[in-house]
Amino acid sequence: MKLKLLFTIILPGLWITFSEFLRNEILFKYLWIEQYKNLNLVFETLPLNGVLWMVWSFGLAFIISEIREKFNTPQTLVLVWIISFPMMWITLYNLQVLPLALLFFAVPLSIIEIYIALLIPEKLLKAKY
Repeated sequence: MKLKLLFTIILPGLWITFSEFLRNEILFKYLWIEQYKNLNLVFETLPLNGVLWMVWSFGLAFIISEIREKFNTPQTLVLVWIISFPMMWITLYNLQVLPLALLFFAVPLSIIEIYIALLIPEKLLKAKY
């Protein structure tokens, strides 16, 4: 049971956290800074933001683990991606804080992120049992 939890939620959650951090804090932070600047706001990276992204990432890993029990990998990928990313982007756009240029990169990278999160337990559980 502990191994299954590790493979299905913890490792994918860590991967999603890393992927989000890489995309939003290293590769494309400049887009967020510019968007906030255009709104006369300051884009800050605070410890609370990191904690909340980690909660979001592990929540997403949990959703993936639940949906994958009822659907195959391609179906799970599509369902989870629609539930998580486009819904988030719609909300951010509605709040006027989404840098639209980010979507050019974020759409394919988010699909890859979900796919790898799906592969982690698939490959590790097969290797272990």
